[in-house]
Amino acid sequence: MIMKVLILAGGRGKRLGQTTENQNKCMLNVAGTPLIEYSLNCAVNLDISEIVIVVGYKAEEIINKHGNEYKQTPIKYVIQQEQKGLVHAIECSKNTIGNDDFMLMLGDEVMVNPRHKEMLLKFQEEDLFSICGTVAVKDKTLISKTYSIIQGEDDRIYRLIEKPKNPLNNIMGTGNCVFRNEIFSYIEQTPINQKRGEKELPDLIQCAIDDGQIVKSLCICDSYSNVNSEIELKEALSCFSHL
Repeated sequence: MIMKVLILAGGRGKRLGQTTENQNKCMLNVAGTPLIEYSLNCAVNLDISEIVIVVGYKAEEIINKHGNEYKQTPIKYVIQQEQKGLVHAIECSKNTIGNDDFMLMLGDEVMVNPRHKEMLLKFQEEDLFSICGTVAVKDKTLISKTYSIIQGEDDRIYRLIEKPKNPLNNIMGTGNCVFRNEIFSYIEQTPINQKRGEKELPDLIQCAIDDGQIVKSLCICDSYSNVNSEIELKEALSCFSHL
């Protein structure tokens, strides 16, 4: 199976204030390593053909640093001219992804004991349309920053809820997902979130689920931090202390 990794690294990171005023968020130094390299290292540990990075704000920082390959794995770049959210970033990558299936990662996250290999294996062995990486959290308020899922005992997902106020369980969704190439066909019908004015990843996946596609979950890591604020930057450093 030909598989690519798509890393989204185009955001401004406004909630980080002056920290990212003159720097791409994904190039922040976390324990001596640019933040995006935690995802790049996860990517090159997989049997993939290529890494595609969507860049936007301060794109030249990432391109000049990493060039056309990372640890002998080819890299291609896609420019997201306007930062309109994750689904728009995925849409921008369509021509570069081509007809291949792909694993989605974010360029601003740190994980303890990532399980991307297990996620990819489950995706292939069970012939899934998609699989979503999740994390079990003690503090359910963290789920209000991402999305929650409702699933059966076989891990099949039936409902994804974007930034829920009162999550029904402690399962937090992440931006780490594996998709069949057909996911691009659901972007047009994905509704625009009325609060944020852009299309959201959970709603994109929900469109596929409502169409009868089989989507499951897998616990992607032991601990997870997606860096969007100063507090989350400190959490990322805390994650690194456990690596």
